[in-house]
Amino acid sequence: MRVVFEDAEVTRERFMIRAAGSFAEGVHLVSGPVGSGKTTLALAATGLRTPKKGKIYMEGIGTFTLSQQFPEYHITGTTLNEEIASWGLKPDHILERTGFNGQGSRDPFSLARGELKRLHLACVLSGNWDLLVLDEPFSGLDCREKKRIAGEIATLKAGIVIIFTHEQTVFPRVDRLWELQEGFLRDLGPVPGSFPDWRGAPPLLRMLLEKGIVPRNLANEDLLEAVCRM
Repeated sequence: MRVVFEDAEVTRERFMIRAAGSFAEGVHLVSGPVGSGKTTLALAATGLRTPKKGKIYMEGIGTFTLSQQFPEYHITGTTLNEEIASWGLKPDHILERTGFNGQGSRDPFSLARGELKRLHLACVLSGNWDLLVLDEPFSGLDCREKKRIAGEIATLKAGIVIIFTHEQTVFPRVDRLWELQEGFLRDLGPVPGSFPDWRGAPPLLRMLLEKGIVPRNLANEDLLEAVCRM
């Protein structure tokens, strides 16, 4: 299974992103500042935006989905029960898991954005996907929820997971690092060997690298272990 960007140029109004590379099985982190084109590439990776030049195609992928930054975009049900069922899931299980037990008749839009995001991600992460694209999955969540979601992502059975984010604090364990800078998608390579080339690396990682300490990965426990080596 893989998603291939073959010398692709994807445009958004007057902004252009150039991308070349192959996303194979594993967890990929695509980092970039706000406005760098992460959402545009996330849409392109799932076929929702066509490149102006080049090709973007999938190989060996049967099931795939995109989780967008704002959970409101995904709502199709008038109640929590209907929304959960629309993902082919049993409402009672998801409601209990997300802290909404007994509230299945609520209107999804009566939830705060963070609550709705929690419900949406519970549905998305419960699916069986060959390709799962997550656009800013940590947006709108508090620190506790970010850590919980990061832990769940690390245990997914999906073939390919691509995370587009500008997050600087909480990460799951990832296999490969990519970076969007100045309109180009750069394949930095496998983790942890790619850390020194990460221009937008979070402050804690930069501090560790400056001291010659390379963490095994980006999860909190990996960074904590590296800090203990200082």
